[in-house]
Amino acid sequence: MHELIKQFRYTLVESAVNLIPILLIIIGFQLFVFQSLPQDVISICIGFIIVIVGVTFFLMGLEIGIFPLGNNLSSEFLERKSILLFALFGFSLGFSASIAEPAIIAVASQAGEITQGALNPLTLRIIIAISVGLITAFGIIRTIIGWNIAVIIIIGYLIVLIVTYFTPTAIIGLAYDSGGVATNVATVPLIVALGVGIASALQGRSVLKDGFGFVALAAITPMISIQLYGIFALGSDFGSETIEFISNVEDEAHYDKGFTLFGIVIDLFKTFLNLVPIIATILIFQYLVIKKPLANLSGVIFGFIFLIIGLYGFIVGIKLGLFPIGESIANNLVQMNNVFFIYLFAFLIGFGTTMAEPALIAVIKQADKMSSIRLNVTIIRLLVAIGVGSGILFGAYKIVNGYNIWLLITILYSIVVILTIFAPKQIVAFAFDLGGVTTSEITVPIVTAFGIFLASNIEGRNVLMDGFGLIAFASVFPMITVMTYSIIINLINSIKAT
Repeated sequence: MHELIKQFRYTLVESAVNLIPILLIIIGFQLFVFQSLPQDVISICIGFIIVIVGVTFFLMGLEIGIFPLGNNLSSEFLERKSILLFALFGFSLGFSASIAEPAIIAVASQAGEITQGALNPLTLRIIIAISVGLITAFGIIRTIIGWNIAVIIIIGYLIVLIVTYFTPTAIIGLAYDSGGVATNVATVPLIVALGVGIASALQGRSVLKDGFGFVALAAITPMISIQLYGIFALGSDFGSETIEFISNVEDEAHYDKGFTLFGIVIDLFKTFLNLVPIIATILIFQYLVIKKPLANLSGVIFGFIFLIIGLYGFIVGIKLGLFPIGESIANNLVQMNNVFFIYLFAFLIGFGTTMAEPALIAVIKQADKMSSIRLNVTIIRLLVAIGVGSGILFGAYKIVNGYNIWLLITILYSIVVILTIFAPKQIVAFAFDLGGVTTSEITVPIVTAFGIFLASNIEGRNVLMDGFGLIAFASVFPMITVMTYSIIINLINSIKAT
């Protein structure tokens, strides 16, 4: 218990430090750009405190429950030597986690309301969930057999680009964003733990080279499946007519500030329901297939309890503190009619939210802990944060100027493919996964709301066509920054060696 309290204190301080970039961005814009204080400043401050506590519980839940659980499940399935059962477990886990994921529900609901029902939210969710389930199963098989992840990912992105060429323009941004939201804060750590567990249990496997890549694959398949849905179910002329933006779209960004004990219990229960499909999948396979009790049952139980409390506090905190100030700043920026500050805010909010992203912190630490290669956690976080900031800036530039998303994405993925050829093989899968991890519970709602807000306030923009797509840019740029850095470091080391 003493060690647990000590770990909690350390994580609490670390979580507070991680939010400093966001605070500096907000304070800087309010004092030096707008020269005013936001409304409800006390409520916003309380929201930030709740975020810190929520992230602390979340990270603790991962450390004591989720990561050990993923490693144990991998070991159990490998001992049974049944790839088919392991793959079936992977499909069930990927599907059950995605179908109830709040970020996927939020984006699908926004798409449905914006198109006034032309896009069915449940259909979108089922397509994404099946895609994630299938690719999780494939990822397990790939890791066990040892297929080259870089080749598979490159082929995947080439398929994405080819399919995009035939996809109705109006659905391209949504399809790419679907790939981003498919990799979420609850499932990413468990999927990563499965991959790392397989790689560490098999002889001749590298944790970085073979254990990662699941998240990247899970981001690619929804892009393909949603676009295929657009081609065959919606038709090439979908979205050609002007779609009127519904300004009162209800999304995850709006929160009732009134708290009651009953309301808190209800919200905690809703958070628990989001994790029920994952828990049910694990229990069914553990007791009916593996037929063994869970190892470290108390740790798993406490881990999930901490995860539920952390997710609830985290979401409440960002809605109470981050969303109101984010909406206020975005509104002020549009009214100022100054694109420089729009671009500056786009970069900084991407950078700041990524530095505070709990799933990113957890995955990098897990990679550093399990890999034989020592990773500089701080530098990698900075590289990823710079990448996300650059991606959102690039996406904002696209919205302001109305550029074609297919052309831009083609250029960016071509750069990624070229970097993959020259990057150290040990880092490629890890770099791809980092691009998926960044699009999680903080980033997705803020970035989606920011893109829709911009598109709806710039004359001549189609909200569905132009408002979505920021998440795709936020995913691809971290891959570029991390692989570029690894190539430069590798080159410097080679020069020093000679």
